[in-house]
Amino acid sequence: MIQKKQIDSLNIFILSLFPLSFILGPSISLFSVLSIGILFLITYNFREYDFIFSSTTIKILFAIYFYLLFNSIISIDYKIGLSRNLGFVRFIIFFLAINFLFFKLKTDKIFKIWFFILVIVLIDSYIETIFGKNSLGFGEEYGNRIVSFFKDEPIVAAFLNGFILMIFGYFLNNFSKYNNFKKFSIYILILLFLICILLTGERSNLIKILIGFFVFLYLIHHFSLSNKIIFTLIVSVFMLVVLSSSTYLKHRYISQLYEKIKTKEKRLEFYDKSLYVSLYKSGYAVFKNNFYLGVGNKNYRVETCDFSKEKKGKYKNYWCMTHPHQIYIEFLSEHGLGGTIILLVLFFTLIFKHLKIIITSKNYIQVGSFIYLILNFIPLLPSGSFFNDFNLSLFFLNLSIMYASNKKTNIFYKKKYNIK
Repeated sequence: MIQKKQIDSLNIFILSLFPLSFILGPSISLFSVLSIGILFLITYNFREYDFIFSSTTIKILFAIYFYLLFNSIISIDYKIGLSRNLGFVRFIIFFLAINFLFFKLKTDKIFKIWFFILVIVLIDSYIETIFGKNSLGFGEEYGNRIVSFFKDEPIVAAFLNGFILMIFGYFLNNFSKYNNFKKFSIYILILLFLICILLTGERSNLIKILIGFFVFLYLIHHFSLSNKIIFTLIVSVFMLVVLSSSTYLKHRYISQLYEKIKTKEKRLEFYDKSLYVSLYKSGYAVFKNNFYLGVGNKNYRVETCDFSKEKKGKYKNYWCMTHPHQIYIEFLSEHGLGGTIILLVLFFTLIFKHLKIIITSKNYIQVGSFIYLILNFIPLLPSGSFFNDFNLSLFFLNLSIMYASNKKTNIFYKKKYNIK
Protein backbone atom coordinates (compact mmCIF):
# COMPACT_ATOMS: atom_id res chain seq x y z
CA MET A 1 0.00 0.00 0.00
CA ILE A 2 1.35 3.43 -0.94
CA GLN A 3 2.01 5.61 2.09
CA LYS A 4 1.21 9.29 2.37
CA LYS A 5 4.91 10.26 2.28
CA GLN A 6 5.32 8.45 -1.01
CA ILE A 7 2.29 10.21 -2.47
CA ASP A 8 3.64 13.56 -1.27
CA SER A 9 6.99 12.78 -2.91
CA LEU A 10 5.21 11.83 -6.15
CA ASN A 11 3.24 15.07 -6.06
CA ILE A 12 6.42 17.09 -5.57
CA PHE A 13 7.98 15.18 -8.48
CA ILE A 14 5.04 15.95 -10.81
CA LEU A 15 4.98 19.61 -9.77
CA SER A 16 8.76 19.86 -10.27
CA LEU A 17 8.31 18.75 -13.88
CA PHE A 18 5.32 21.01 -14.46
CA PRO A 19 7.13 23.28 -16.97
CA LEU A 20 8.13 20.19 -18.94
CA SER A 21 4.47 19.16 -19.21
CA PHE A 22 3.72 22.37 -21.16
CA ILE A 23 6.52 21.54 -23.58
CA LEU A 24 5.26 17.99 -24.09
CA GLY A 25 1.78 19.19 -25.01
CA PRO A 26 -1.66 20.26 -23.71
CA SER A 27 -2.75 16.72 -22.82
CA ILE A 28 0.35 16.24 -20.63
CA SER A 29 -0.10 19.54 -18.81
CA LEU A 30 -3.77 18.68 -18.27
CA PHE A 31 -2.73 15.27 -16.93
CA SER A 32 -0.26 16.96 -14.56
CA VAL A 33 -2.92 19.29 -13.13
CA LEU A 34 -5.34 16.38 -12.68
CA SER A 35 -2.66 14.13 -11.14
CA ILE A 36 -1.61 16.74 -8.58
CA GLY A 37 -5.25 17.27 -7.63
CA ILE A 38 -6.10 13.56 -7.39
CA LEU A 39 -3.01 12.76 -5.31
CA PHE A 40 -3.93 15.61 -2.98
CA LEU A 41 -7.46 14.27 -2.52
CA ILE A 42 -6.07 10.81 -1.69
CA THR A 43 -3.98 12.16 1.20
CA TYR A 44 -6.19 15.03 2.31
CA ASN A 45 -7.82 14.67 5.74
CA PHE A 46 -11.19 16.42 5.44
CA ARG A 47 -11.85 16.34 9.18
CA GLU A 48 -8.50 17.80 10.17
CA TYR A 49 -8.53 20.56 7.58
CA ASP A 50 -12.23 21.25 7.16
CA PHE A 51 -11.64 24.86 8.24
CA ILE A 52 -10.35 25.77 4.76
CA PHE A 53 -13.90 25.70 3.39
CA SER A 54 -14.77 28.70 5.53
CA SER A 55 -11.95 30.61 3.82
CA THR A 56 -13.09 33.58 1.72
CA THR A 57 -10.59 32.54 -0.93
CA ILE A 58 -12.17 29.11 -1.42
CA LYS A 59 -15.64 30.61 -1.43
CA ILE A 60 -14.58 32.99 -4.21
CA LEU A 61 -13.10 30.14 -6.26
CA PHE A 62 -16.34 28.18 -5.98
CA ALA A 63 -18.32 31.33 -6.82
CA ILE A 64 -16.35 31.52 -10.10
CA TYR A 65 -17.08 27.84 -10.71
CA PHE A 66 -20.82 28.16 -10.12
CA TYR A 67 -20.96 31.28 -12.27
CA LEU A 68 -19.27 29.36 -15.12
CA LEU A 69 -21.81 26.54 -14.77
CA PHE A 70 -24.60 29.12 -15.01
CA ASN A 71 -22.84 30.63 -18.03
CA SER A 72 -22.93 27.20 -19.69
CA ILE A 73 -26.70 27.05 -19.34
CA ILE A 74 -27.24 30.37 -21.13
CA SER A 75 -24.59 29.70 -23.82
CA ILE A 76 -25.46 29.55 -27.52
CA ASP A 77 -24.04 26.03 -27.60
CA TYR A 78 -24.11 24.78 -24.01
CA LYS A 79 -22.18 21.61 -24.87
CA ILE A 80 -19.04 23.54 -25.79
CA GLY A 81 -19.10 25.72 -22.70
CA LEU A 82 -20.24 22.99 -20.33
CA SER A 83 -17.36 20.60 -21.01
CA ARG A 84 -14.88 23.42 -20.40
CA ASN A 85 -16.67 24.93 -17.41
CA LEU A 86 -17.28 21.65 -15.60
CA GLY A 87 -13.56 20.96 -15.76
CA PHE A 88 -12.75 24.26 -14.04
CA VAL A 89 -13.09 22.48 -10.69
CA ARG A 90 -9.69 20.88 -11.33
CA PHE A 91 -8.06 24.28 -10.82
CA ILE A 92 -9.75 24.70 -7.44
CA ILE A 93 -8.40 21.30 -6.35
CA PHE A 94 -5.02 22.22 -7.89
CA PHE A 95 -5.03 25.44 -5.83
CA LEU A 96 -5.73 23.45 -2.67
CA ALA A 97 -3.04 20.90 -3.53
CA ILE A 98 -0.31 23.53 -4.07
CA ASN A 99 -1.17 25.25 -0.79
CA PHE A 100 -1.12 21.90 0.98
CA LEU A 101 2.26 20.91 -0.44
CA PHE A 102 3.82 24.22 0.61
CA PHE A 103 2.20 23.83 4.02
CA LYS A 104 3.57 20.33 4.62
CA LEU A 105 6.82 20.00 2.69
CA LYS A 106 10.01 21.78 1.69
CA THR A 107 9.61 23.05 -1.85
CA ASP A 108 13.03 24.53 -2.67
CA LYS A 109 13.91 21.83 -5.16
CA ILE A 110 10.76 22.60 -7.18
CA PHE A 111 12.09 26.05 -8.08
CA LYS A 112 15.57 24.69 -8.77
CA ILE A 113 14.22 22.09 -11.22
CA TRP A 114 11.95 24.70 -12.84
CA PHE A 115 15.00 26.91 -13.28
CA PHE A 116 16.97 24.05 -14.86
CA ILE A 117 14.15 23.36 -17.35
CA LEU A 118 13.86 27.05 -18.26
CA VAL A 119 17.62 27.33 -18.80
CA ILE A 120 17.39 24.42 -21.28
CA VAL A 121 14.61 26.27 -23.15
CA LEU A 122 16.72 29.44 -23.00
CA ILE A 123 19.76 27.69 -24.53
CA ASP A 124 17.58 25.99 -27.15
CA SER A 125 16.04 29.35 -28.13
CA TYR A 126 19.48 30.87 -28.66
CA ILE A 127 20.47 27.83 -30.75
CA GLU A 128 17.41 28.43 -32.94
CA THR A 129 18.26 32.12 -33.21
CA ILE A 130 21.78 31.35 -34.40
CA PHE A 131 21.17 28.34 -36.65
CA GLY A 132 17.56 28.83 -37.77
CA LYS A 133 16.48 25.54 -36.16
CA ASN A 134 16.39 24.43 -32.55
CA SER A 135 18.23 21.39 -31.16
CA LEU A 136 15.44 19.09 -32.40
CA GLY A 137 15.20 20.64 -35.85
CA PHE A 138 12.07 22.73 -35.20
CA GLY A 139 11.63 26.32 -36.30
CA GLU A 140 11.80 26.55 -40.08
CA GLU A 141 8.03 26.84 -40.52
CA TYR A 142 7.91 30.12 -38.60
CA GLY A 143 10.92 31.75 -40.22
CA ASN A 144 12.55 34.15 -37.78
CA ARG A 145 9.94 33.56 -35.06
CA ILE A 146 11.33 31.40 -32.25
CA VAL A 147 9.35 28.26 -31.35
CA SER A 148 12.02 26.18 -29.53
CA PHE A 149 10.57 22.89 -28.25
CA PHE A 150 6.99 24.03 -28.97
CA LYS A 151 7.48 23.03 -32.62
CA ASP A 152 4.49 24.68 -34.33
CA GLU A 153 3.46 27.34 -31.81
CA PRO A 154 5.29 30.63 -31.18
CA ILE A 155 4.58 30.64 -27.43
CA VAL A 156 8.10 30.52 -25.97
CA ALA A 157 7.82 34.00 -24.45
CA ALA A 158 4.39 33.26 -22.94
CA PHE A 159 5.83 30.08 -21.43
CA LEU A 160 8.91 31.82 -20.00
CA ASN A 161 6.81 34.69 -18.64
CA GLY A 162 4.72 32.21 -16.66
CA PHE A 163 7.71 31.01 -14.65
CA ILE A 164 10.65 33.41 -14.58
CA LEU A 165 9.27 35.98 -12.13
CA MET A 166 8.55 33.25 -9.57
CA ILE A 167 11.91 31.57 -10.10
CA PHE A 168 13.94 34.74 -9.76
CA GLY A 169 11.77 35.57 -6.77
CA TYR A 170 13.01 32.33 -5.20
CA PHE A 171 16.64 33.32 -5.82
CA LEU A 172 16.03 36.82 -4.48
CA ASN A 173 14.59 35.39 -1.27
CA ASN A 174 18.03 33.87 -0.68
CA PHE A 175 20.04 36.68 -2.27
CA SER A 176 21.80 37.82 0.92
CA LYS A 177 23.25 34.31 1.38
CA TYR A 178 24.95 34.24 -2.03
CA ASN A 179 28.54 35.13 -2.80
CA ASN A 180 29.36 37.77 -5.40
CA PHE A 181 29.71 35.22 -8.20
CA LYS A 182 26.19 33.86 -7.65
CA LYS A 183 24.77 37.38 -7.44
CA PHE A 184 26.49 38.34 -10.70
CA SER A 185 25.18 35.14 -12.33
CA ILE A 186 21.61 36.11 -11.42
CA TYR A 187 22.06 39.50 -13.10
CA ILE A 188 23.41 37.87 -16.26
CA LEU A 189 20.63 35.27 -16.39
CA ILE A 190 17.92 37.91 -16.00
CA LEU A 191 19.48 39.80 -18.90
CA LEU A 192 19.70 36.64 -21.04
CA PHE A 193 16.05 35.74 -20.41
CA LEU A 194 14.87 39.25 -21.30
CA ILE A 195 16.90 39.25 -24.51
CA CYS A 196 15.55 35.77 -25.32
CA ILE A 197 11.98 37.06 -25.03
CA LEU A 198 12.93 39.96 -27.31
CA LEU A 199 14.32 37.47 -29.85
CA THR A 200 11.08 35.45 -29.93
CA GLY A 201 9.30 38.27 -31.75
CA GLU A 202 6.30 38.02 -29.40
CA ARG A 203 5.58 41.74 -29.04
CA SER A 204 2.75 41.56 -26.51
CA ASN A 205 4.65 39.21 -24.22
CA LEU A 206 7.78 41.34 -24.47
CA ILE A 207 5.84 44.42 -23.34
CA LYS A 208 4.30 42.45 -20.48
CA ILE A 209 7.59 41.05 -19.18
CA LEU A 210 9.35 44.42 -19.44
CA ILE A 211 6.59 46.05 -17.41
CA GLY A 212 6.68 43.15 -14.95
CA PHE A 213 10.47 43.17 -14.70
CA PHE A 214 10.74 46.90 -13.96
CA VAL A 215 7.92 46.78 -11.39
CA PHE A 216 9.60 43.76 -9.77
CA LEU A 217 13.03 45.43 -9.82
CA TYR A 218 11.82 48.52 -8.01
CA LEU A 219 10.10 46.45 -5.30
CA ILE A 220 13.31 44.58 -4.38
CA HIS A 221 14.84 45.78 -1.12
CA HIS A 222 18.25 44.13 -1.74
CA PHE A 223 19.29 46.80 -4.26
CA SER A 224 19.80 50.51 -3.72
CA LEU A 225 17.97 52.94 -5.99
CA SER A 226 21.22 53.78 -7.80
CA ASN A 227 21.89 50.09 -8.50
CA LYS A 228 18.35 49.67 -9.80
CA ILE A 229 18.81 52.60 -12.17
CA ILE A 230 22.18 51.27 -13.36
CA PHE A 231 20.75 47.79 -13.98
CA THR A 232 17.77 49.30 -15.82
CA LEU A 233 20.16 51.21 -18.09
CA ILE A 234 22.31 48.11 -18.71
CA VAL A 235 19.26 46.03 -19.66
CA SER A 236 17.95 48.82 -21.91
CA VAL A 237 21.30 49.26 -23.68
CA PHE A 238 21.77 45.53 -24.31
CA MET A 239 18.26 45.11 -25.63
CA LEU A 240 18.63 48.13 -27.92
CA VAL A 241 21.93 46.76 -29.25
CA VAL A 242 20.33 43.37 -30.00
CA LEU A 243 17.32 45.07 -31.56
CA SER A 244 19.39 47.35 -33.79
CA SER A 245 21.69 44.51 -34.93
CA SER A 246 18.82 42.42 -36.36
CA THR A 247 16.97 43.40 -39.53
CA TYR A 248 14.13 41.08 -38.58
CA LEU A 249 13.74 42.48 -35.05
CA LYS A 250 13.85 46.08 -36.30
CA HIS A 251 11.12 45.19 -38.79
CA ARG A 252 9.09 43.25 -36.23
CA TYR A 253 9.21 45.80 -33.40
CA ILE A 254 9.68 49.12 -35.18
CA SER A 255 9.23 49.29 -38.95
CA GLN A 256 6.17 47.03 -39.09
CA LEU A 257 4.37 49.21 -36.57
CA TYR A 258 5.65 52.56 -37.81
CA GLU A 259 4.62 51.83 -41.39
CA LYS A 260 1.05 51.31 -40.23
CA ILE A 261 0.69 54.63 -38.39
CA LYS A 262 3.07 57.11 -40.07
CA THR A 263 0.35 58.89 -42.06
CA LYS A 264 -3.37 59.44 -41.67
CA GLU A 265 -4.02 57.23 -44.69
CA LYS A 266 -1.88 54.44 -43.23
CA ARG A 267 -3.65 54.70 -39.89
CA LEU A 268 -7.03 54.44 -41.58
CA GLU A 269 -5.80 51.48 -43.62
CA PHE A 270 -4.46 49.85 -40.46
CA TYR A 271 -7.80 50.37 -38.74
CA ASP A 272 -9.63 48.78 -41.68
CA LYS A 273 -7.29 45.85 -42.42
CA SER A 274 -5.43 44.94 -39.22
CA LEU A 275 -6.29 41.44 -37.99
CA TYR A 276 -6.26 42.48 -34.34
CA VAL A 277 -8.38 45.56 -34.95
CA SER A 278 -10.82 43.37 -36.91
CA LEU A 279 -10.95 40.89 -34.04
CA TYR A 280 -11.46 43.65 -31.48
CA LYS A 281 -14.29 45.12 -33.57
CA SER A 282 -15.74 41.64 -34.00
CA GLY A 283 -15.63 40.96 -30.28
CA TYR A 284 -17.23 44.30 -29.55
CA ALA A 285 -19.97 43.55 -32.10
CA VAL A 286 -20.67 40.21 -30.41
CA PHE A 287 -20.82 42.04 -27.09
CA LYS A 288 -23.30 44.64 -28.42
CA ASN A 289 -25.52 41.87 -29.81
CA ASN A 290 -25.39 39.93 -26.52
CA PHE A 291 -24.99 42.81 -24.10
CA TYR A 292 -25.96 41.47 -20.71
CA LEU A 293 -24.85 37.83 -20.56
CA GLY A 294 -22.73 37.25 -23.67
CA VAL A 295 -22.74 34.24 -25.96
CA GLY A 296 -21.21 31.87 -23.41
CA ASN A 297 -17.72 30.75 -22.49
CA LYS A 298 -15.79 29.45 -25.56
CA ASN A 299 -18.80 30.33 -27.76
CA TYR A 300 -17.30 33.33 -29.55
CA ARG A 301 -16.33 30.99 -32.39
CA VAL A 302 -19.87 29.62 -32.57
CA GLU A 303 -21.35 33.09 -32.92
CA THR A 304 -18.84 34.50 -35.42
CA CYS A 305 -18.40 31.37 -37.52
CA ASP A 306 -22.10 30.81 -38.10
CA PHE A 307 -22.14 31.47 -41.84
CA SER A 308 -25.90 31.10 -42.00
CA LYS A 309 -26.03 34.65 -40.67
CA GLU A 310 -25.78 37.33 -43.29
CA LYS A 311 -22.68 39.48 -42.78
CA LYS A 312 -24.59 42.72 -42.70
CA GLY A 313 -26.45 44.78 -40.20
CA LYS A 314 -25.54 43.84 -36.65
CA TYR A 315 -23.33 40.98 -37.92
CA LYS A 316 -21.27 42.98 -40.42
CA ASN A 317 -18.15 43.25 -38.22
CA TYR A 318 -18.04 39.56 -37.28
CA TRP A 319 -14.70 37.86 -37.88
CA CYS A 320 -14.62 34.07 -37.68
CA MET A 321 -11.96 33.07 -35.13
CA THR A 322 -11.66 31.02 -31.93
CA HIS A 323 -11.51 34.11 -29.71
CA PRO A 324 -11.06 37.89 -30.08
CA HIS A 325 -7.45 37.92 -28.77
CA GLN A 326 -7.94 40.45 -25.99
CA ILE A 327 -8.96 39.50 -22.48
CA TYR A 328 -11.52 42.26 -21.81
CA ILE A 329 -13.14 41.91 -25.23
CA GLU A 330 -13.19 38.13 -24.75
CA PHE A 331 -14.95 38.54 -21.40
CA LEU A 332 -17.45 41.07 -22.78
CA SER A 333 -18.31 39.02 -25.88
CA GLU A 334 -18.63 35.66 -24.09
CA HIS A 335 -19.91 36.80 -20.69
CA GLY A 336 -21.61 40.11 -21.41
CA LEU A 337 -21.47 43.11 -19.12
CA GLY A 338 -22.92 41.22 -16.15
CA GLY A 339 -20.61 38.23 -16.43
CA THR A 340 -17.54 40.42 -17.04
CA ILE A 341 -18.21 42.41 -13.88
CA ILE A 342 -18.66 39.18 -11.91
CA LEU A 343 -15.44 37.63 -13.26
CA LEU A 344 -13.31 40.74 -12.81
CA VAL A 345 -14.57 41.41 -9.29
CA LEU A 346 -13.93 37.80 -8.24
CA PHE A 347 -10.50 37.48 -9.90
CA PHE A 348 -9.32 40.91 -8.73
CA THR A 349 -10.47 40.10 -5.19
CA LEU A 350 -8.39 36.91 -5.27
CA ILE A 351 -5.35 38.77 -6.59
CA PHE A 352 -5.49 41.92 -4.45
CA LYS A 353 -7.05 40.74 -1.18
CA HIS A 354 -3.63 40.23 0.46
CA LEU A 355 -1.85 43.13 -1.26
CA LYS A 356 -0.55 44.64 2.01
CA ILE A 357 0.95 41.31 3.07
CA ILE A 358 2.50 40.78 -0.38
CA ILE A 359 4.19 44.20 -0.31
CA THR A 360 5.36 44.12 3.32
CA SER A 361 6.43 40.48 3.59
CA LYS A 362 9.22 40.86 1.01
CA ASN A 363 8.57 37.31 -0.17
CA TYR A 364 9.73 37.65 -3.76
CA ILE A 365 8.24 34.36 -4.95
CA GLN A 366 4.90 35.81 -3.95
CA VAL A 367 5.70 39.20 -5.46
CA GLY A 368 6.73 37.57 -8.76
CA SER A 369 3.51 35.56 -8.95
CA PHE A 370 1.44 38.63 -8.09
CA ILE A 371 3.05 40.67 -10.87
CA TYR A 372 2.49 37.89 -13.42
CA LEU A 373 -1.21 37.75 -12.50
CA ILE A 374 -1.81 41.47 -12.96
CA LEU A 375 0.09 41.44 -16.28
CA ASN A 376 -2.71 39.24 -17.64
CA PHE A 377 -5.13 42.16 -17.25
CA ILE A 378 -3.20 44.90 -19.05
CA PRO A 379 -5.74 46.67 -21.32
CA LEU A 380 -5.51 46.78 -25.14
CA LEU A 381 -2.59 44.36 -25.56
CA PRO A 382 -3.42 41.22 -27.58
CA SER A 383 -3.62 38.04 -25.54
CA GLY A 384 -4.44 34.39 -25.85
CA SER A 385 -7.82 33.13 -24.72
CA PHE A 386 -7.98 33.41 -20.92
CA PHE A 387 -9.84 30.11 -20.55
CA ASN A 388 -7.45 28.26 -22.86
CA ASP A 389 -5.80 25.36 -20.95
CA PHE A 390 -2.28 26.73 -21.49
CA ASN A 391 -3.09 30.22 -20.20
CA LEU A 392 -5.40 29.13 -17.41
CA SER A 393 -2.88 26.57 -16.13
CA LEU A 394 -0.14 29.23 -15.94
CA PHE A 395 -2.57 31.67 -14.33
CA PHE A 396 -3.65 29.21 -11.64
CA LEU A 397 -0.11 28.02 -11.04
CA ASN A 398 0.91 31.60 -10.25
CA LEU A 399 -2.26 32.24 -8.23
CA SER A 400 -1.65 29.07 -6.21
CA ILE A 401 2.03 29.87 -5.62
CA MET A 402 1.17 33.45 -4.68
CA TYR A 403 -0.98 32.15 -1.82
CA ALA A 404 1.00 29.03 -0.93
CA SER A 405 4.50 30.52 -0.69
CA ASN A 406 3.70 32.78 2.29
CA LYS A 407 2.52 31.41 5.64
CA LYS A 408 0.41 34.52 6.13
CA THR A 409 -1.66 33.76 3.02
CA ASN A 410 -1.44 29.97 2.68
CA ILE A 411 -4.98 28.79 3.44
CA PHE A 412 -3.76 25.84 5.54
CA TYR A 413 -2.16 28.23 8.04
CA LYS A 414 -5.60 29.72 8.73
CA LYS A 415 -5.72 28.72 12.39
CA LYS A 416 -2.35 30.27 13.18
CA TYR A 417 -2.67 33.49 11.18
CA ASN A 418 -6.46 33.85 11.10
CA ILE A 419 -6.50 33.89 7.30
CA LYS A 420 -9.83 34.76 5.71
